[in-house]
Amino acid sequence: MHSSSVVRFPFSIVVTLVTLLSFLGNSQGADEKIARPVKLIFDTDMGNDIDDALALGVIHALQSRGECELLAVTLSKDNDFAGPFVDLVNTFYGRGNIPIGVVRNGKTPEDSRYLTEPVKAMDNGQPRYPHDLRSGKDAPEAVGLLRKILAEQPDGSVALCVVGFSTNATRLLDSTPDKFSPLTGKELVTRKVSVLSMMAGMFSQTGRVKEYNVYIDSPAASKIFSEWPTPLVASGFEIGLAIKFPAFNIERDFSYVKHHPLKEAYGLYQKMPYDRETWDLTSVLYAVRPNHGYFGLSPAGQIRVDEKDVTQFDVSETGRQKYLTVTPEQIARVREALIQLASQPPTK
Repeated sequence: MHSSSVVRFPFSIVVTLVTLLSFLGNSQGADEKIARPVKLIFDTDMGNDIDDALALGVIHALQSRGECELLAVTLSKDNDFAGPFVDLVNTFYGRGNIPIGVVRNGKTPEDSRYLTEPVKAMDNGQPRYPHDLRSGKDAPEAVGLLRKILAEQPDGSVALCVVGFSTNATRLLDSTPDKFSPLTGKELVTRKVSVLSMMAGMFSQTGRVKEYNVYIDSPAASKIFSEWPTPLVASGFEIGLAIKFPAFNIERDFSYVKHHPLKEAYGLYQKMPYDRETWDLTSVLYAVRPNHGYFGLSPAGQIRVDEKDVTQFDVSETGRQKYLTVTPEQIARVREALIQLASQPPTK
């Protein structure tokens, strides 16, 4: 080729072009990383409070938006209707094949109206809410399912969201090698779990009391806080208390179908209308959208449970645990996000 046929650009233009191409390449990689769905396991005491049900609705909306993939739901409430209720909600959202595991010999076995009535509801001789799982007795045990699901995932890819008791998470840590993995439970968690986002404890400066998820199975909560091997972020009682889900939105935004399982469950839990705290929803929101600025974070440290079952927090530069904080502006943003997500219709 003759030199006269070569187009020569000034050096400054070449540098600019190289920089632009590099920026575009890096941006594409960043977008791909952001777009990758969060692999999520949801461990819940479904039936003890209505926020668990709304949190599951939020998860389905986030999955419909491509932001997460619900790998499994495990139950820490030892009631035979908890699994079927989760199954009917998953089926309502078009995801009836999501694995469900249940605790054995766990806490709070008593019935809940918002579990039993939707599961049993019939219209013209047909189930109001179709589902395959008829009883928790027919579901696999939670820890075995957790081990199976974790073993199948890439290393460091799973966000575990625990919004009930720590029973299943503790038993997972204590589990031994099995057909799913040659690793112990703690080794499996260390390898596969990126973060534990949990609704537990209370971290306000004043008026602190023992929190339900902690004191119902205090030994399990203590073990998680002392031995969990990956980063842990707790949404304390004060976070959900500050952000209430409005009854107005339950009555209006879920009426796109004649029968909505979340709306029906909400009305069965307490007499309408009432605004309910968003405890469990906040842990889900942080697990899937940790970088959206919805919450602040405490300094790093270590959570512990004292002799009165009240959570305490010790700041430590080497600690891998933190708790959420919120400002008035963040409260408004979180409430709006949760209202939109919880009421989002299923993707057809």
